[in-house]
Amino acid sequence: MSEVEDDLEAMSQIINMSRGSRLFYRCFRVFALGLFKAWTRLSISGTEHIPASGGFILAPGGHRSLIDTPAAAMTSPRLLRFMGADNYFATPGVGWALKAVGGFPIERGIADRAALRVAEELLRRGEPLVIFPESTRFEGPEVQPLKEGAAFLAARAGVPIIPVGFGGASRAWPKGKKLIRPRKMTIVVGRPIPPPQAAEGGRVKRSQITATTNELRDELQNLFDRAQIKAGIERAEW
Repeated sequence: MSEVEDDLEAMSQIINMSRGSRLFYRCFRVFALGLFKAWTRLSISGTEHIPASGGFILAPGGHRSLIDTPAAAMTSPRLLRFMGADNYFATPGVGWALKAVGGFPIERGIADRAALRVAEELLRRGEPLVIFPESTRFEGPEVQPLKEGAAFLAARAGVPIIPVGFGGASRAWPKGKKLIRPRKMTIVVGRPIPPPQAAEGGRVKRSQITATTNELRDELQNLFDRAQIKAGIERAEW
């Protein structure tokens, strides 16, 4: 088998989740949602902004905790696919769980064309995709400058971006801690941001990708602030 054929087979395995993986995802979500509500008193607002069908990019901002990844799945009963940093997939246990629920890795610091092709194909097939546009976890009250991958994929697949803010995540599961604490968490879902549009017969300009990315960052900051306040956190504590 050639290298190209190997790549195509690997892509197909990622894109076409098995029935068992889909069932595992749904069972995990039901269990996790109950746990989140009982342990962190999770509240979610704005879910009416999430499309009931078709592809979209769910873009959480204010990425402060590992708990953000499972929390993202709580925003919709639809099966969400996850694109995450490759180092998480190399972690024993964590990597298995991410792959089991349909996640796939992207290499940081390079243009990982294979991962981007998988992401675009999923979106074109009408599947939702979660991308953390800050790329990694940070600390502090400011949403960090975003990578342009979310806007780029939205333009390529013609799908909206759904911004999301998490509140209380860093208190519930602080960086370096092994156990989740019983601290209040909130999720605020924002209005869809339309994909950058190409001029008739033309291509989407890089400036349009950048403009959409800047719009997304502004909205994520707003949602992050609102979610933190709803979680009862003073700005000085962020």
